[in-house]
Amino acid sequence: MKVGKLPAGVLNDLLAKVKLDDRVIVGPKIGVDAAVIDYGDTLLVAKTDPITFATDQIGWYAVNINANDIAVMGADPKWFLATILVAPDTTEEEVERVFDQALAACKSLGVTLIGGHTEITYGLDRTIVIGCMLGETTRDRLVTAGGAKPGDVVILTKGIAIEGSAVLAREQEARLLAAGVRQDEVERARDYLTNPGISVVADASAVISVAKPTAMHDPTEGGLATGLRELAVASNVGLVIEEKDISVLPETRAICDRLELDPLGLIASGSLLLTVAAKDEEKAISAMKAAGIAAAVIGRVTPAEEGVKLIGSEGERDIPVFERDEIARLFD
Repeated sequence: MKVGKLPAGVLNDLLAKVKLDDRVIVGPKIGVDAAVIDYGDTLLVAKTDPITFATDQIGWYAVNINANDIAVMGADPKWFLATILVAPDTTEEEVERVFDQALAACKSLGVTLIGGHTEITYGLDRTIVIGCMLGETTRDRLVTAGGAKPGDVVILTKGIAIEGSAVLAREQEARLLAAGVRQDEVERARDYLTNPGISVVADASAVISVAKPTAMHDPTEGGLATGLRELAVASNVGLVIEEKDISVLPETRAICDRLELDPLGLIASGSLLLTVAAKDEEKAISAMKAAGIAAAVIGRVTPAEEGVKLIGSEGERDIPVFERDEIARLFD
């Protein structure tokens, strides 16, 4: 198999084998970001995700990527565990840097590092961090990717491919410069890690403070296009998306143009994808903008039989399918 996500059909077949106990409120499903377990008045939300493409600031990525999937469930990320696997030639100083990065990210989010595992692992040529984030919410605050309804509006925060741009600028600088990306563009894309940042915790918190989203999703591998398709599958709806309303940040555009990548398929952590009832559109957008978070309506939810469509300069077409992320294709 090729580098990247497991094909959706294969994953669906595997998940069909899972049997849940009666305390699992939300279990594994394509498009669903985290599991939810019944703890009475409080719901426990759990997520695990590895960091495999990034090496620079990998500890920061691991905490934030896992926290995002907690936040889009309407929950507060609280506790983090990390499995850190390092190659035999890794130095103690390098391991300490990864650990310190994770601690800094936890501090920025009010999360506590509670455990994990660290190992020098045979067969690796780089560090891999596998994170597990636990969070809490209540029944009335719980959101999934499966609640969107026809008539809802689709909102996107910040811009697409923030993480992909940061990873490429940090891991492939020489390649970008050779392709004609300017040094100042590379430097600004490196900073995407923290500005506008790969976290959507504040984005989710802002909108939940004024309205309950019908669905929220964290588009990651496969980019916004895959995130939209996952949300449509999870909610059993269609989508009509206006391409002109999708924000592509300038450095992302420069990188994608030079490397012949499609920003719609480039790993997109840092962008919150959500749907709200039409009546809540204005207050949701206003709340995020008041928190300093750019947000825009990019489309609407339609009945499932209408499919997942993109309206561009050349008319309407199906939203493209990315069998794997553009960054995986490039790295491969």
